[in-house]
Amino acid sequence: MSVLEIHDLHVSIEADGAPKEILTGVDLTIRAGETHAIMGPNGSGKSTLAYAVAGHPRYTVTSGTVTLDGADVLTMTVDERARAGLFLAMQYPVEVPGVSVSNFLRSAATAMRAEAPKLRLWVKEQKAAMVRLEMDPAFAERSVNEGFSGGEKKRHEILQLELLQPKIAILDETDSGLDVDALRVVSEGVNRVREGGETGVVLITHYTRILKYIKPDAVHVFVKGRIAESGGAELADELEAHGYAKYGESEAGDAAGRPALPTGPVLPGVLAPS
Repeated sequence: MSVLEIHDLHVSIEADGAPKEILTGVDLTIRAGETHAIMGPNGSGKSTLAYAVAGHPRYTVTSGTVTLDGADVLTMTVDERARAGLFLAMQYPVEVPGVSVSNFLRSAATAMRAEAPKLRLWVKEQKAAMVRLEMDPAFAERSVNEGFSGGEKKRHEILQLELLQPKIAILDETDSGLDVDALRVVSEGVNRVREGGETGVVLITHYTRILKYIKPDAVHVFVKGRIAESGGAELADELEAHGYAKYGESEAGDAAGRPALPTGPVLPGVLAPS
């Protein structure tokens, strides 16, 4: 059973020419088969955690450890983290002009499986996953995310998740911008992966609506760069009812100093150095 362990993680970014600490000591353990929801006001460090674990170069780990099955994640390159089984579904998926969805996915699967899937079997596997996600098969020949709607981009992220079957999947606000139908379809895709019991899921979200479809085993409240409270699914209901006032925060939070979002995937679910 795979385990992602984060211990006393401190992360900074460059802001106005000086380092600004965003994560101030995060401890979190995610096991295969578990789903952990991370909630908190804007600027509390939720997305910083995702990108730091994925290896985005704008985020500097100043202390702490991140291990996957005992291996030191922080010494790995971005593509090594992906091959080790880490997956990041980005809040704002990027376009990759000139690269078809089919080629993109098959290249990623080849890297993950250490051999190229047999073409005929791969086409069948890909089509079946697209049908489950209610995606038009014609999308397979379109350039990655180019001209896709917000909902189509998020379905493509979950298509990657279903086909790659990572050890740990970090989903950064996958529910943002989705209508009710798209939210249902995306959530069903995540649940199919969860049901296999081989993938641990970190679900970063502002709202509880996705948690009505994807039931978390634990909910963690991020405040000022660390986990202020953890509990069961009922904690999300409490947050929906009362907000973050008891933590000394408002829903708006403080987004000052946050860097621009990353650009360009190396493999589905991971980030390219920029």
